[in-house]
Amino acid sequence: MRAFSRCVGFVLLMGVMAAPAAAARGHDHGLSIEKSAAAPANGQAVDKYTLSNRDMSVSILTYGGIIQEVDVPDRHGQEADITLGFKDLAGYTSDAYLKSNPYFGALIGRYGNRIAKGQFTLDGQTFQLPINNDPNSLHGGTVGFDKVVWAAEEVRTGGTVGLRLTHTSPDGDQGYPGTLNVTVVYTLDNRNRIHIDYAATTDKPTVLNLTNHAYWNLAGEGTGTINDQLLQLKASRYTPVDATLIPTGAIDPVAGTPMDFRSFHAVGERIRGGFQQLVFGRGYDHNWVLDRPADQSLSVAARLRDPVSGRQLTISTTEPGIQFYAGNFLDGTLYGTSGHQYRQGDGLALETQHFPDSPNHANFPSTVLRPGETYRTTTVYGFSTFGGRR
Repeated sequence: MRAFSRCVGFVLLMGVMAAPAAAARGHDHGLSIEKSAAAPANGQAVDKYTLSNRDMSVSILTYGGIIQEVDVPDRHGQEADITLGFKDLAGYTSDAYLKSNPYFGALIGRYGNRIAKGQFTLDGQTFQLPINNDPNSLHGGTVGFDKVVWAAEEVRTGGTVGLRLTHTSPDGDQGYPGTLNVTVVYTLDNRNRIHIDYAATTDKPTVLNLTNHAYWNLAGEGTGTINDQLLQLKASRYTPVDATLIPTGAIDPVAGTPMDFRSFHAVGERIRGGFQQLVFGRGYDHNWVLDRPADQSLSVAARLRDPVSGRQLTISTTEPGIQFYAGNFLDGTLYGTSGHQYRQGDGLALETQHFPDSPNHANFPSTVLRPGETYRTTTVYGFSTFGGRR
């Protein structure tokens, strides 16, 4: 299963993409960035940026910082878009999308994941957030970072091409304290890695948990279920939840449960076995506590493989946790980039993060950010191929 894979640097298991992909794209041997206009949103102009190397490309919208499309080849050099989304901005602003709000590819903030009853107390003061996932607050509130237009600037180095996005969230935005200045940089290198670097500062004590909500289907978006794709999570513990998907505060071992992905398992292999945590989430929608080095350096968190296409995604992060969401609430009301219907389990999200509801659990890693501090995290998506059946 490790054919075409090799170690790169000190953390990533990466592969050499099949040579025919470059010819199929017509790319030169360098890196490029292209800008085009999208439809306006919130009365503001929206742009699309496409970052490319000779093997792959990623398209990003300034609306929501959305990863709209990721085109990568399979083991035979055949390309497919492997992330769920829409062909144009109208899909992300439609009534059907806003009703179900799956956050396809979006930057999430101020707080990724759930906060119980939309409340937390910081330095003796209680803050109330919008309840948009009854009875809790989810992904930053009603108008989170996924629904704002970010300022954009192209970034180029000798070995990467990228996009720097910035946004200022005012004091009291969605109930959160402090004026928050946020920078997110997407970069693509020639080793088929998408880097996401997050940074933020505040003028008042606040809480912060930024992530990206890309959905992956390594067979190609719109091709159907991801239940046969193979997942590995570098985690021996997870945070169990109650019936509203809020962590109980416990940190439990995965051993002997369907939550154990320390070795590769098919996503759907154990999903319908009646395990109470999977009943609560209608499948996987949980935070795993990553087994990571003590120095908090970038390290592998997850690997996803599609046995048919041979595509592999390796996710590395500096974060302490990862939320694995198996697309349980996709209900067939949305039609994606290829025009195909998105049903339950047609894509999965692997959101690197601090833990859900951390402000209300003293035993979880802190998400407090104070004036004079700089929030910094990094996540890397690495794409490769491996041997196996066609």
